[in-house]
Amino acid sequence: MSDFTSNFWGIYVSSITLVSIVACLVLLVITGKIKASTAADNTTGHVWDDDIREMNNPLPRWWSYMFVGTIIFALAYLVMYPGLGSNKGTLGWTSEKLHADEVAKGNAEIAPIYAKFMSMKPEDVAKDAQAMAIGERLFGNNCAQCHASDARGNKGFPNLTDGDWLHGGTPEKIKETITGGRIGNMPPMAAAVGSADDVKNVAQYVLSLSGLPHDSARAALGQEKFAICAACHGADGKGMQAVGSANLTDKIWLHGPGTEKTILDMINNGKVNVMPAQAGRLTEAQIHVLTAYIWGLSNK
Repeated sequence: MSDFTSNFWGIYVSSITLVSIVACLVLLVITGKIKASTAADNTTGHVWDDDIREMNNPLPRWWSYMFVGTIIFALAYLVMYPGLGSNKGTLGWTSEKLHADEVAKGNAEIAPIYAKFMSMKPEDVAKDAQAMAIGERLFGNNCAQCHASDARGNKGFPNLTDGDWLHGGTPEKIKETITGGRIGNMPPMAAAVGSADDVKNVAQYVLSLSGLPHDSARAALGQEKFAICAACHGADGKGMQAVGSANLTDKIWLHGPGTEKTILDMINNGKVNVMPAQAGRLTEAQIHVLTAYIWGLSNK
């Protein structure tokens, strides 16, 4: 970690940069003073293909001055812009600021397009073809990486088209999720459930809740232990949107197929899911349109 907290590398890079620039200037001066030994006809004595002779024709002064100019430019650049370790430069330029300025300019240019949608309810925006075309592009640029281009999700990333919502599928809840993000935490519960046999019984009971093949005897034994899980998933196993707990009765599995192995892994190891907040990346108007688009996916 010391490599990242000390200023050694900044000094190291700065030193190499400055030494390289000075070395170029020294090399230019030295080579300009060296006089090549020539014959009476101003040739250096180098001959190729029997009749091609090298003449001693030094570079014109303006050419040499151009090289000096590039060195002066390099030094001036390093003074004004960040290039010497931690030095920020006199102009205070940063790529982050440049990007922020370009984003702000772009948002200002498209603001009139979004203005009419901000006065509409998400349900009405979802009926607007132009808004949905914009929403589709916003989704592709910001959401498809996790939820897939068709919004049907991947392992560990919810399907947004099926009406099964951990925190609720109303426009208000969707906007809340997009804006502030979500953190889903299923803690390891094996120690609380009991022995390995108890955990297996609970897994069989969970399978029975969604009508999947299971061991009835083990499921009956696991029902009592499921009371520990009911604190989040409800006594009936249908989950609670207030805490974002999954419905265990609908045959929809976020982290793999509904098998004993998948459920055992979840009980034993737990799982943490993170939906990053988009408020810092998208404007309020963009989130409004994106909310309408996502809501429309499961409310066609």
